[in-house]
Amino acid sequence: MTNNAPALTSAKEVPCMLLPMDEHTLLVPTTTVAEMSSVQPLAPIENAPEWLMGLYEWRGIQVPVFSIEALNGGEARLNASGRIAVLNNTGASADLPFIAIHTQGIPRMARVADEDISEDDGNERRPFDMMAVKVGLEEFYIPDVTAIEQAYLNFVSSNGV
Repeated sequence: MTNNAPALTSAKEVPCMLLPMDEHTLLVPTTTVAEMSSVQPLAPIENAPEWLMGLYEWRGIQVPVFSIEALNGGEARLNASGRIAVLNNTGASADLPFIAIHTQGIPRMARVADEDISEDDGNERRPFDMMAVKVGLEEFYIPDVTAIEQAYLNFVSSNGV
């Protein structure tokens, strides 16, 4: 008798979200993403830098929305067909339970196996990227969520928001 069951592999796969930006795609573990939602009007923040797009009303709290492009020296652009990726905090401050990133398109799911991902030495890491990586032949950036949170906390403390 033969066993037709699929072979179990020892490769560990991490479920991830691919978040499209203007010129690249972010790769984040799904455990980082609290929710994906459609673009909604954002409440403006007085004297906010370009990278801080506004506040998003989500589950009864105001969540700051960031432009990764602007944080990394590009231009902020609100794309109505994009999405808002609400991210869990990393523990930078209990006063900031969530942050959000505006995507430039519709995110998609991916499963990334340990042996399929490698650091991409050919792409320069930008200020708010933790790492540039390759998954197979595709290039992605892993955002530095803690640095994004800290940028917001610095803005709040210096502006009395």
